[in-house]
Amino acid sequence: YPNDEGGKARARVDYERKVIAELGFVSYFLIVWDLIRWSRANGVPVGPGRGSAAGSIVAYLLGITKVDPLRYDLLFERFLNSARVSMPDIDIDFCKDGREKVLDYMRRRSRAEPVAQFVTFGTMASLTPVRHVARVLDMPLKDVDKIAKKIPAGPNAPSLAEALEKDQDLVAIQKDRPDLAELFRLSVPLEGLARHISTHAAGVVIADRPIVEYVPLAKNGDDVTTQWPMTQLEELGLLKMDYLGLRTLTILEKTLRNIEKEGGTPPDLDRLPEKDPKTYELLMAGDTLGVFQLESDGMKKLLARLKPDCFEDLIAVLALYRPGPLESGMVEMFTRRKHGQEPIAYPHASMEPILRDTYGCIVYQEQVMLISNSLAGFSLNEADNLRKAMGKKKPEIMAKFADQFVAGSVKNQCAEGTAREI
Repeated sequence: YPNDEGGKARARVDYERKVIAELGFVSYFLIVWDLIRWSRANGVPVGPGRGSAAGSIVAYLLGITKVDPLRYDLLFERFLNSARVSMPDIDIDFCKDGREKVLDYMRRRSRAEPVAQFVTFGTMASLTPVRHVARVLDMPLKDVDKIAKKIPAGPNAPSLAEALEKDQDLVAIQKDRPDLAELFRLSVPLEGLARHISTHAAGVVIADRPIVEYVPLAKNGDDVTTQWPMTQLEELGLLKMDYLGLRTLTILEKTLRNIEKEGGTPPDLDRLPEKDPKTYELLMAGDTLGVFQLESDGMKKLLARLKPDCFEDLIAVLALYRPGPLESGMVEMFTRRKHGQEPIAYPHASMEPILRDTYGCIVYQEQVMLISNSLAGFSLNEADNLRKAMGKKKPEIMAKFADQFVAGSVKNQCAEGTAREI
């Protein structure tokens, strides 16, 4: 590891190796390492790593990820927590055209039977049962379309039963039209039932023996899948891995080959200059069609407002473009502070080194962990448990940590009111 001042990297490697060995995940790392090594050696492009695994220096040194966790203050405890044993989860992106080759290698490497894809169940959301029941009752399509517009839809929509009780329009429809009241009565019990099966887009399950000895299998088209979905497989202790076929990697690989074919020298994608002015000009203009994760209309508008001019700003943009930061006003605060239109303030001096890159805004889950650790004296394992409770929106667990956070902060000369606000 280059320039290891004060032995920080060596200490981190030793600590991670100890935790990985104690939790019994050495073979997991070796399986992933072997898979990525084989893919790169056989011309299948692999992504640089994403998700919590980027916090592991062991994964970085093995070449599983290509992001230096020390440079970006990424925390190993967010990936593996020795106080809360759960399976590690390294998401791997493969070139979409090469994903099948990787699966085939895995089957050959483990003699096929211990490897299978797994099933997901498509369930009926609020609108689907209404349309199905209406079709069976032979109701006019125009009536059904009118009703469908009144039923709330989307990921955060209430259930059909709740909407029928609370939505005034739907309550009135049921009183005025007995035939529609009957339609709703028959539809409510069907909501949430499994409607069809499909093969999980990325997931593969691996065992130490033929999988049929653990779970029943099924054929879904040409795929051999487990009959149980992901949650039950994890509860059983089977190893689940996500191998995503990513079209962007395929496009990048074909672009490099085309440059070569035309007599040019293709760039090394692992060593692109981070401070290229022309690249940032395109990003600031929102001219990002074809750029992975930056090409939606909303993201283009955010780039044009925020005007990223360094790599850290790009990291922040991806974290800010989520419902929480967009709805809470954090994006506006971040943008104003970046452009000097609002002073940067830190509730406590210990937070400045943690929040400097994000202009005093808490943007990342790692920042939550580091603040809990430096200000309130949490161990990083405790800080990860707090982060998880916040991410899963579990107020009862967060409440337990609140007193500990305030008490620890007060011990570190932070005013109680400030600690509660933080």
